Amino acid sequence: MAALRYAGLDDTDSEDELPPGWEQRTTKDGWVYYANHAEEKTQWEHPKTGKRKRIAGDLPYGWEQETDENGQVFFVDHINKRTTYLDPRLAFTVDDNPTKPTSRQRYDGGTTAMEILQGRDFTGKVVVVTGANSGIGFETAKSFALHGAHVILACRNMTRANEAVSQILGEWHKAKVEAMTLDLALLRSVQHFAQAFKAKNVSLHVLVCNAAAFALPWSLTKDGLETTFQVNHLGHFYLVQLLQDVLCRSAPARVVVVSSESHRFTDINDSSGKLDFSRLSPSKSDYWAMLAYNRSKLCNILFSNELHRRLSPRGVTSNAVHPGNMMYSSIHRNWWVYTLLFTLARPFTKSMHHRFHIQNGNRAGKHQCLSNRLSGIRNKKEKKETNKLCY
Repeated sequence: MAALRYAGLDDTDSEDELPPGWEQRTTKDGWVYYANHAEEKTQWEHPKTGKRKRIAGDLPYGWEQETDENGQVFFVDHINKRTTYLDPRLAFTVDDNPTKPTSRQRYDGGTTAMEILQGRDFTGKVVVVTGANSGIGFETAKSFALHGAHVILACRNMTRANEAVSQILGEWHKAKVEAMTLDLALLRSVQHFAQAFKAKNVSLHVLVCNAAAFALPWSLTKDGLETTFQVNHLGHFYLVQLLQDVLCRSAPARVVVVSSESHRFTDINDSSGKLDFSRLSPSKSDYWAMLAYNRSKLCNILFSNELHRRLSPRGVTSNAVHPGNMMYSSIHRNWWVYTLLFTLARPFTKSMHHRFHIQNGNRAGKHQCLSNRLSGIRNKKEKKETNKLCY
């Protein structure tokens, strides 16, 4: 027990003594896990007692938590000028042994993004989130960054993106987070983003296609396409195609496409059952903002399903997700009528607290990003849509 004595702790509980070859470690957010050096594996349960534990309380005065070049947490005692990989709070752990629920039971309407990530360490993982300067995208980026991931905020407005980066760094100054320019309404910008990302020579473990436009007046992008369709679907489609090789090299990797239940209230086929391209990028006379949004969200789901079919054999999982009734995000800002409707609907949504509510909506996407149960599995409820509508 030399390591315990070195950290200033005494081991008095023989039940918790580890077998030879085992080491006790902690994650950044205070969860205890156990490393078996003989078999080169880790687990959350104590190898003898089967208990899960978490740290209680803050670090002692004069201590600071750091991360080494391999991503492992270590601790610095500035008073005695020494370092150790053993958390000095390990003498004050508390048991955490909830009954293991099913996937449906584990997360509900009250679960937040940070609760989804509880006990997880994403050091060494690279995550790209589009539209990450506010709303669901920001909470997604922040949650990953605070749990060790290298997060890239892919945003059109760099001023707001840099403010978001500063806000995350304000919560944890050692977070690995940066902003890069991505304008989904300009395919050349999508191409430049992909080139700049590849130039970094890093992996890509999670790509969250979150950015979206809602209730826009009719307009064409510089590429000659209706704006809602290009921003919500085609821009992300092109982005994934350009980064597909990086995703496959980084396997296991995941693509999460933020869609919406509103996809159910539209169709993109003509009366004969064939795909009607004019519905995807309609003329001004045939345009209705809500219908354009619904069609773009349907395209999201069809794309996610087909992407999963093609890339899952190569270790890349794709899922589309409905984030919930996100009345407190800024997606409705483009027209005062929708803002009024969203405001009137607030009493019937999940929470009246802005910060909690955004995190609450984000938990669906976060579960898609993290759950091992979803590895290699696409959204079952959307399967019938693929059979109904060709893409």
